[in-house]
Amino acid sequence: MPRSLSKGRTFVYMLPWREQDLLKVGYSRQPLVRMRTLHRRFFDVFDLERGLLLETERLAQARQIERDIIVRHATQRSPAPLTVPDEAAGYSEWFRGICPEVTALLHDAAGREGFALHSLRDWLRQWFGSQGDGLYEWSLRMLEAIEYEAFNVPPEWQRGEAARSLRYVMDACEAVGLPLADLFPDGALAWRHGL
Repeated sequence: MPRSLSKGRTFVYMLPWREQDLLKVGYSRQPLVRMRTLHRRFFDVFDLERGLLLETERLAQARQIERDIIVRHATQRSPAPLTVPDEAAGYSEWFRGICPEVTALLHDAAGREGFALHSLRDWLRQWFGSQGDGLYEWSLRMLEAIEYEAFNVPPEWQRGEAARSLRYVMDACEAVGLPLADLFPDGALAWRHGL
């Protein structure tokens, strides 16, 4: 791997499954993309309040922290939930009964190394919030696509992709506590209210 690929911000993530003593650990340069591979509606299945993202400066640092967790808690491994696609689940990064220990380990690494430690909800709120203008314009295009499909495509050929995408993004923003009226046009709010 070229040296330049090993440099740069990488996140160690701890994703607790909602209402279960189960969590996923790993690392990613793009945590939002990674969460979506685990479950499309990640904000419904992961506990955003307990979830954590440790921001390291190098890929090697994130790998080492993940490896420490995996080795230290090898006996507490658990299968992935059935709703997680096999190709995304990973076979050694799901655990039961270790949320307090991993939380403490990530806090310790943050303090010792000076890494930023983010709550999952706060990081997602900041990420979605930073997309404000783009979300507004994108949602207008989605509304146009929804309207076009409704009036110009025979029902048996309608796929509903624009509607699913708009609903998903609005649900994600709401799940992290963002006021939808600040990010989306009135038409999108009315469309969602009419669902």
